[in-house]
Amino acid sequence: MIFTALFAAIIYIGIWVLRIPLPAIVGRPFIHFGNPLMILAIIFLGGGWGFVAGAIGLGGFDVLNGYAATSWLTVSEVAVMAIVVTLLVRALNLKNHSGRIVAIGIIAGFTKVVTSYLVGVVEALMVGTSFHVAVGAAFASLLAAVINAVATAVIVPLLYLALHTIFARLLARR
Repeated sequence: MIFTALFAAIIYIGIWVLRIPLPAIVGRPFIHFGNPLMILAIIFLGGGWGFVAGAIGLGGFDVLNGYAATSWLTVSEVAVMAIVVTLLVRALNLKNHSGRIVAIGIIAGFTKVVTSYLVGVVEALMVGTSFHVAVGAAFASLLAAVINAVATAVIVPLLYLALHTIFARLLARR
């Protein structure tokens, strides 16, 4: 539980410290480090506790910084990411070969683009846009998601390789 709270705080800070807003037709997207940190929380803590850390960190940021109306969409994205990353860690047997973390980072980044697109569609529908317009507007608003996905694909493997030995020791002491 302590590691979950630590990750939630780190995720929140990862968004708060570096936040570069981008123009978009739908929503108010921005570039930030919260997503790669959420992926690391899921990898290190497992899907359940990683989800809790991501939901508190990302969802809490939304609630406290003017995105409360769509924070439920953020938490839904975290749930999807927790499921996908947990399945990837199991399928790729990450514990026995840390080189596979690159694949997890890339697939997690791609998954984030897909979930961001779906969230964009829902956000557009929430403000009364027709479905066809929402689909197009969400696609036109994907720049921040693509940049965040590339950052996730690069940052997750780098931080994982730097931290996995430390975390293995800390988690072994529990």
